[in-house]
Amino acid sequence: MTYEQLSLTITVEDIKSKLRLSISPRRYKHSENVTEVAVKLAKKYGADTNKATIAGFLHDCAKGKSTKELLELSEKFNIHVDEYKKLHPELLHDEIGACIAKTDYGIEDEEILSAIRYHTMGRENMSLLEKIIFIADYIEPGRNFPGVEEIRKLAFDDLDKSILQALDTTLIYLIKIGAIIHPDTIKTRNYFISVAMQS
Repeated sequence: MTYEQLSLTITVEDIKSKLRLSISPRRYKHSENVTEVAVKLAKKYGADTNKATIAGFLHDCAKGKSTKELLELSEKFNIHVDEYKKLHPELLHDEIGACIAKTDYGIEDEEILSAIRYHTMGRENMSLLEKIIFIADYIEPGRNFPGVEEIRKLAFDDLDKSILQALDTTLIYLIKIGAIIHPDTIKTRNYFISVAMQS
């Protein structure tokens, strides 16, 4: 599939140039890393590498914005801000990111937009591209935390199991630091557990 078939009005090089101006150098490097891993996973599992490239670069296009900006953008894009996201507005960056990818970068492909939208907490019945961006964000080379190497290896053997292990690791960490856990993360984990039980 060519970029033209994705109805892009902007090239990948243009996306990269524009993105560099809107996020920090550190966040841009992270986006490069995520894209690199996402493309490798796409090749491994037969997903569209063009879509993986675009979603990888743009997944964090709303990162680094202030709480005020996030809330204003949520209102602009008619995004529901639940009680958990009011306490932690940074959780809005994925859904806002999908809107920015569409309005500012001309991305109309719903599969790409959905992969951006659900890259943080996941969802039930995730698409292949959604899974790839979710786990690529988690295991990119810049990540360094206990257990990440095991999840990196697992991602190229069993994508679903790697996502479940990533969710478990995240939940354990959030519980340990006494953080609020968004119900969507729990729903995603329960879904992957139910899939594992049925297989």
